[in-house]
Amino acid sequence: MVHVPVLLEETVSRLVTAPGGWFVDGTVGAGGHSVALLAAAGLDARLLALDRDAEALSLARAALAPFGERVITAQANFAELGTVAAQHGVRNVQGVLLDLGVSSMQLNQPERGFSFLGAGPLDMRMDTRQELTAARLLEQLTLDELTDVLRRYGEELMARRVAKAIHAAVEQGQLPTTTAELAELVAEAKGGRRGRTHPATQTFQALRIAVNGELAALSAVLPAALDLLAPGGRLAVISFHSLEDRMVKQFMAAHEGRDEALAQGGSRWSGHLPRGRRVVRKAIVPTPEEVARNPRARSAKLRVLERLV
Repeated sequence: MVHVPVLLEETVSRLVTAPGGWFVDGTVGAGGHSVALLAAAGLDARLLALDRDAEALSLARAALAPFGERVITAQANFAELGTVAAQHGVRNVQGVLLDLGVSSMQLNQPERGFSFLGAGPLDMRMDTRQELTAARLLEQLTLDELTDVLRRYGEELMARRVAKAIHAAVEQGQLPTTTAELAELVAEAKGGRRGRTHPATQTFQALRIAVNGELAALSAVLPAALDLLAPGGRLAVISFHSLEDRMVKQFMAAHEGRDEALAQGGSRWSGHLPRGRRVVRKAIVPTPEEVARNPRARSAKLRVLERLV
């Protein structure tokens, strides 16, 4: 399956409010959102495109090649956005896009180890240059640490039971070697397969987030992205699970803030700086038609914040 950009029209229409200017795609993937952004923003628009996945970045470079020198690409974690932008002299940006989570391309490659639908290695690295894999993580974590990872990052209700099963396999030297085997171990620990969602879904989400430090990276990139924006510039974030969406929602609400009246007269700003304005009060979600075309879009949520000053 080719990676299909999620909420494409909704994202582009809210990021491109005037022709020209700098745009940043912190998770360029195969380049679908970026191509549409540059096409909508006109001939004077420029783009800084980041991705930590070398294979995805290669696809993006090919897709963005027709735009020539208007595009700068870099293999980097978006947590490094501020540094990378400064290196290339990018500032006063009109729009920043963050499309979070794992892509269809990564899920569809068993050798990357992101999906339990195939028999891939326990890898799950978005950046294959890093040493930590899912297998190494499972070997390193104590029972309590693994329980915490599953509960915190996967919101797994049976975290302790699943952690005990995995930890026992590690201690006996029988840690599964493939994603399919780990998925079966988790399913057995939870009492078999029931319902439409595979029992290992939350476990795989938790391990992927932990291996790639996804929430820490998101916490770092949100303020860096807002700082890069020019007044009137916008930050758009597409998330796919409640942990990410909660962080994004709270960040945007904190920067929207409010003016509080003072007893002695006047007002005082209550909130973080720089000030922002949520472009939409509720998250934008895919239409039923988009979900029918692209089932992986079903959990997507788009939130947009405009920098005021």
